[in-house]
Amino acid sequence: MTVHLTVLDLLPRSSGDDDATVLANARSLAVAVEAAGYRRLWFAEHHLNPGVLGSSPAVTIALVGPVTSRIRLGSAGVQIGHRTPLATVEEFGLLAAAFGGRLDLGIGRSPSRPAPDTEQPGGPSHALGRAPARHTTETRTANGLLLPAPYTPGPGTLARLRATLDLLQQPGAWAPPYDEQLDEVVALLEGSVTDAEGRRLTAAPGEGADVDLWVLGASAGTSASVAGARGLPFVASYHHSPATVVDAVEAYRAAFRPSEKRAAPYVAVSVDAVAAPTSAEAQRLAAGYGPWVRSIRAGEGAIPYPSDAEVPALRLGDEDAALVDDRVRTQLLGDPGEVADRLEQVVGATGADEIAITTMTHAHADRVRSYELIAAEWARRGHAAPTA
Repeated sequence: MTVHLTVLDLLPRSSGDDDATVLANARSLAVAVEAAGYRRLWFAEHHLNPGVLGSSPAVTIALVGPVTSRIRLGSAGVQIGHRTPLATVEEFGLLAAAFGGRLDLGIGRSPSRPAPDTEQPGGPSHALGRAPARHTTETRTANGLLLPAPYTPGPGTLARLRATLDLLQQPGAWAPPYDEQLDEVVALLEGSVTDAEGRRLTAAPGEGADVDLWVLGASAGTSASVAGARGLPFVASYHHSPATVVDAVEAYRAAFRPSEKRAAPYVAVSVDAVAAPTSAEAQRLAAGYGPWVRSIRAGEGAIPYPSDAEVPALRLGDEDAALVDDRVRTQLLGDPGEVADRLEQVVGATGADEIAITTMTHAHADRVRSYELIAAEWARRGHAAPTA
């Protein structure tokens, strides 16, 4: 069974690193994972996080892409809630000119202000743009994949979200419904947009660009149904919303209708994973993960990833440990065989066609090694041969 591996790079900053070092690390990682046989290299969009520099996927692709020659490059994803479809299509049109034939445009339904006359349900799940999980307590799939109890965002997270929107969106600006934004992206790429008098409007660059469009979703909400109804490939998240990953995949498949490009559903699932030569070393490398996730969920913004020496001072109390429990226990850790076993479990539970891996360690060399070890073991098992 061919299940390709993809890299999701957040451009993490480790304690002590400056911006130039983070960018140099991103380029180094790109060279390494292309050589290791990964199919895609995707970049995320996050804001106001000192420990994550991936704030603009398009800019990151432009800066990192030139050191690659074969691996597909893309966004996972553009936060369309505070952008316009035209700006997004024009940016990726330029990138397609530079990296023709290997560009992915992944778009996520990010939090945003709704239209003033739109009635919106309340609650933190809606504020974060996701539907609640169908289960309220911890459960497991038939093959044993852990689906933890759903995470409920606290006041700190929601306050930071509101502050972020105030900075990302112009005063009084609001976002149209996600399906309308996505349809406009498609129309601009295809060249079917007209003005009020029927004259065709051309997105230049962008119209006709060789770009594969993806939809990202965290739950069985709008993103999954929109992706399925339009016959687009879908990315579901086990790495930041593990409770809802199966819900999201099932909703996408239920909504799927064949399109010109896709005759059948196509799913990628994102995971957090760290591999090392031994399980004990992998556990050591991941010791800073809990405090790092805690900084995000407490509404402080991601801290630079801590070193071994810094971790003891960041030890979590019971309340903070509970806050990050779902993320810590669903991180895939161990030697290459153990991580590959867990990856196979994710594939078995979700039917994923691809797995997108994000890895957090303090030392860049450990991060690169983790990706290399996972790719080698995955190829050894016959899932996807290295493309190098």
